[in-house]
Amino acid sequence: MATPMPAKHAFSFLRIAIALQTLTIFLQAVSSGLLMTSSYGETLHSVGARAMYGASMLYVLAAVLAWKPGGGPPRPILYASGFLVLASVQVAVGIAHLPSVHLPLGVLMFGLSLLALARR
Repeated sequence: MATPMPAKHAFSFLRIAIALQTLTIFLQAVSSGLLMTSSYGETLHSVGARAMYGASMLYVLAAVLAWKPGGGPPRPILYASGFLVLASVQVAVGIAHLPSVHLPLGVLMFGLSLLALARR
């Protein structure tokens, strides 16, 4: 039987996951500018969207691992799940080419992710 991961390690993995999510959202803002000004911007923004979505899924996994085997509080799972929902909406409105929703939602996600990182 495997021994549970100490809470200290689980929380550091959670912090790394939040930092990665925050970084990928920030890089999406950069690639958004490139999307408007260069020929390769669309490809970069598309790849970045997949990375951001993957980082949001990693955040959910890290929150679950910090809670269940790590003995941490369950609240980060709610936050991580909320980010995954926001990321799903962000991808959908991006595909639908609705910049009036896509851009402000991206700013909101970056701010919330930065806040989550600061709280951790």
